[in-house]
Amino acid sequence: MILPLRTPPSYIKRVGDRNVFFLQKTHFEVFFSRRPAIGRVNSLGSNKVSKKPGRKKERLPVPEKKTSAELQKFKTSEIAPEKVLPVKHDAFAEGTAVDPLYLYLQEIRKYPLLTKEEEIELAKRYKEKGDIEAAYKLVTSNLRLVVKIAMEFQKYWMQNLMDLIQEGNIGLMQAVKKFDPYRGYKFSYYASFWIKAYIIKFIMENWNLVKIGTTQAQRKLFFNLRKEKEKLEMHGIEATPQLLSKRLHVKESDVVEMDQRLSGSEMSLDSPVSNDSEDTHLAFLADPTPAVDDRMASEQAREILHEKLMQFRKHLKDKEAVIFDKRLIAEQPLTLQEIGDQFGISRERVRQIEARLKKKLKAYLEQEIDDIHLLQESLIDVK
Repeated sequence: MILPLRTPPSYIKRVGDRNVFFLQKTHFEVFFSRRPAIGRVNSLGSNKVSKKPGRKKERLPVPEKKTSAELQKFKTSEIAPEKVLPVKHDAFAEGTAVDPLYLYLQEIRKYPLLTKEEEIELAKRYKEKGDIEAAYKLVTSNLRLVVKIAMEFQKYWMQNLMDLIQEGNIGLMQAVKKFDPYRGYKFSYYASFWIKAYIIKFIMENWNLVKIGTTQAQRKLFFNLRKEKEKLEMHGIEATPQLLSKRLHVKESDVVEMDQRLSGSEMSLDSPVSNDSEDTHLAFLADPTPAVDDRMASEQAREILHEKLMQFRKHLKDKEAVIFDKRLIAEQPLTLQEIGDQFGISRERVRQIEARLKKKLKAYLEQEIDDIHLLQESLIDVK
């Protein structure tokens, strides 16, 4: 198996007849070669470099997936190699054919977990001085977090868990580069969103070697179709494409196409993991029960978005405010004609105002929230 070479070949270590992603310090000398912007720390603790006068952007306070303290609980047991894939210890000792995932999990056990205070201190060293050694420690201490999140997406990618782990590792390194230690949030809160975003993007672009799509609607359909079908069938309702399209607010043709692709993958769930194993892929699917921290993450993201929408509304004129309330954020929006009748204007005029309003809203959110695409990813219910 050749992992997707998103990283330079020097980051890939040969194991038997396969290439495996192992973290090396030379890895960081390349990835973190560009130092973060270094600026004067003001009285509020902000390290933001002043560019031009104006309002300061709000950074997205992304919710936590697993805190460092919680990670201590499953330091060895929850992601032990024998819990993920059936690899024999005697094979490892004898140096015979060993699964790369087993070797990788053995490797990341060597890196100690950090407290919140230690993570903040390391993040400051990288932010202020461009200390690559600090970045290295931040990444390696959170490699187990990447494995935990990757396992939650395993049911969407049966080919090899290492694919997801590698993408998650790249997201973790991006999180280190972007993290602002002066905002008061735990690094694991922030990193979990970058890890999830990279894994989701990889799955969407590589499912059945056909790019399913990268729009918000396509991602939502991919992760919610199976769950919606199960919900309807549990109540004795036939999950027809027409009904699913109405419930998921997508085209019926999109439901049919996505269902065919997902069904093609489901046929292989009962196949054995390997030729010499009786265990099936189904035995290693992640627990479908929604985690508490997943629900908290999604809820907090919605609160952030709602707060910004309400701030945006304060600056709207009368017609814009009504269109915003009755069209853009309403659960059952009024028609263009109904809005036009209310103000004595044509449907076309309402459409023009709405189009202009959408552009203003998009620009406002991009200005107010850093990494707005991560906020969008967090609102996808993947369970």
